[in-house]
Amino acid sequence: MRRRVRAAAIDFDRIRRELDLTAEFPPAATAEAQNAADRFADGRADRTDIELVTIDPPGSKDLDQALRVVPDGDGFLVHYAIADVAALVEPGGAIDEASRERGQTMYFPDGSVPLHPRPLSEGVGSLLPDEVRPAVLWTVRVDGSGERVEVGVERAIVRSRKRFDYAEVMAAHEAGSLHPSIAALPAFGQTRLDWSLRRGAVQLDLPDQEIVRHDGGRAWTLQIAPRTPADNWNAQVSLLVGMCAGDIQRRAGIGLLRTVPQASDEAIAELRSAAQTLGVTWADGASPGEFLAGLQADAPTTLALMTVGARLMRGSGYLTLEPGEHYDDADVVHAGVGGVYSHVTAPLRRLADRYATEVCLAVTSGREVPGWVTEALPSLRKTMASSDQLASKAERRSVDLTEATVLADQLGARFDAVVMREANGERPAEVFISSPAIIGACDGAPAAGATCTVEVTVADVEEAQVRFAVTG
Repeated sequence: MRRRVRAAAIDFDRIRRELDLTAEFPPAATAEAQNAADRFADGRADRTDIELVTIDPPGSKDLDQALRVVPDGDGFLVHYAIADVAALVEPGGAIDEASRERGQTMYFPDGSVPLHPRPLSEGVGSLLPDEVRPAVLWTVRVDGSGERVEVGVERAIVRSRKRFDYAEVMAAHEAGSLHPSIAALPAFGQTRLDWSLRRGAVQLDLPDQEIVRHDGGRAWTLQIAPRTPADNWNAQVSLLVGMCAGDIQRRAGIGLLRTVPQASDEAIAELRSAAQTLGVTWADGASPGEFLAGLQADAPTTLALMTVGARLMRGSGYLTLEPGEHYDDADVVHAGVGGVYSHVTAPLRRLADRYATEVCLAVTSGREVPGWVTEALPSLRKTMASSDQLASKAERRSVDLTEATVLADQLGARFDAVVMREANGERPAEVFISSPAIIGACDGAPAAGATCTVEVTVADVEEAQVRFAVTG
């Protein structure tokens, strides 16, 4: 059953006020951004001959990465240029102080609360097309099996040739006209995904609710965020470089890692039990990640199994590597990617990347890690964990408010739904409605993976809550 739901005007300032978030910076930080200059200009390699392109969501201005992926024997040669934020931010200066308080860019449907002043993040620091920019250039060779065989990182100047969004990449791929710099990206992405699944990585594909403007106006509604194969191919480049950075820091015994512990036996058993209950075959010898990756995308049972599979990835966090300390493999692993991993690919939007990148540059060149980095590392874990929680809260509250607002005049309305999670003693069942894309608690829901018809019983804008009940 599909019912037309109106779009609605929403005041997202309400959430920013609740969370004490502002896009404004102190005048000193804004002035620094407007006058930012490359602190490492004299030592840079000129790599403007490399034909890089960017792939980002439509409308993005804070472009952290530019890439080139080309065949190399039976493997691939990857160039990945990352905005060199450390070159534009003076340690101890006004931008540095403000960004260390913020931790990361916070995103809302009607705009962002940026990590850095916009003249830097959307201007001189952004890898905009046809602009020469300071960057940290990663050069990685990957063999035909997906294994890294050579890694290099250096400060350089680069120039992006073209800006794409994901839909444009997919359209060009289907037409057989991908830009030469990313013509090998689909093959590379699949090769690396296969490699990571063999190592036990887990890739979840749960509905991503996206709040979008209705017909370009002030009203908002919810849809399932379009995720194309191009999103996954591009993500594999970032994951590759993040794993390179993680390995460099792990070997050196200094830096900041992103960690996710291996899934517990209980979580794996729970997923196996759910598969058996839903009648979905788990092939002999397949890892949890391989099982989830092989599920039929449009099957209702897949949504339920992905929901259970999310419990495999509990316990994410950050680990500061202290010189002289010993770390077991279990301490440093990121089970989601099947190896050691560090954030280094989004420094315009995430604080940790600036510092982890400096560690990698110092270690690979045989230099001491700068003092401003070693002084900050111990506190970064707490800063990033706190800002991750705040970003998650901002996203969740935005979605909750939008769900309640678009359903506010729909009490009693009926929708087709899929049960994502059945009720237990601690929490109600949860159902997913595809149009508008809403996830909500539901009374009387059948088993996970089942389809049903539900009606809206609660749509409270003030409390930002929705609730459903299964109809007879």
